[in-house]
Amino acid sequence: MSDTIVVGVTEASVTKRAIDWAVRRAVHRRQQIELVSVVGGAIGAVGEGSVMETVLDATRRMLDEEAARISDAGVRVTTRVAAGNPVNVLNEASAQAALLVIGSDYRGPGAGPARGAHGIRIVAGAKCPVVVVPDIDIHDRTGVVVGVDGSPVSEGAIAFAAAEADRLGEPLIAVSVWTPVSAPRNSAMVYPELYLSNMQRTAEENLALSLGGLRAQYPDLVIDARAVKGYPSAVINTLAADAKLAVIGTHGRNAVTRFLLGSISHEVLQRLATVTVVSR
Repeated sequence: MSDTIVVGVTEASVTKRAIDWAVRRAVHRRQQIELVSVVGGAIGAVGEGSVMETVLDATRRMLDEEAARISDAGVRVTTRVAAGNPVNVLNEASAQAALLVIGSDYRGPGAGPARGAHGIRIVAGAKCPVVVVPDIDIHDRTGVVVGVDGSPVSEGAIAFAAAEADRLGEPLIAVSVWTPVSAPRNSAMVYPELYLSNMQRTAEENLALSLGGLRAQYPDLVIDARAVKGYPSAVINTLAADAKLAVIGTHGRNAVTRFLLGSISHEVLQRLATVTVVSR
C-alpha cells in the first residue's frame, strides 16, 4: 500500500488548508507528501510553447514555496507540475496514492451557491479515498461523523472514520439515516406508528451490527451511534457542521456511477460542511 498523500495545489487560498491537513495526517501516520499542480488550457496554438513554459516555471516556484513553508513539519515532500486536464492528472495520480487531498473554495451552507462538478469529477474517478477540504475554520469543532448504511462500502467508511477519530482523539458519530416511503406532497398520507417504530428499530439494529468490534479494536474511542429519520445528505451535513471530519462511502462501479457518485455523496460534496472524506 502506498504511503504517499497526493495534494492537488492551486492558487486558491483554500490550498493552504488542504496542504496543512495533509501534513498533519502525514506526520501522525509517517507518510510522505506529493504536491501536484496541473496547468491546463493548452490547445497547441502557434506561440503557445513559450507561454506554457513561463506558466510552468511560475507554477514550479509556487510549489517550491509551499514545500518550503512545510519543510519544518518533519515529513518528506516532493513536488510535481503537469500540463493537461486537472481531473485526469489527479485521477491518474490517485492510483499510486494512499490519499488524494483537494481543496474547495466553498465556505459552508449559507455562504454561496453549491459547488460545481469539477471537484466531484475528481472524487468520482479517483482510485483511492479523497479528502475534500472546504475553506472553513474547523479548529473549535468536535467529532468525526460517518454515514452508515450496512453496505460493504459503508464498512470501509466506518474503518476509515474510526481510525481518524482515534488518531484525533475525537468521538466517532456514526449515523444511520432511514427515510419513510415517499408519498406525493399533496397526499394526506399518515404513516402508521408501527411502521415508523419498526423502521427505527431496524436502523438501530443494522447500526449496531455495523459497529460491532470497534470497541475491541479502539477501547478508548467514544462511539455515539445514532439512527435518525430524515434524508441522508441533509442529516450528514447537519451533523458535519459541528464536526472536524465527515466520512462517506461511494458505490460507483462503472463509468456512469463513478461520474455521478450517487445522489447522497454528490449532495454532501455540493454543500460541504466540514473536511469530508469519500472512501471506496
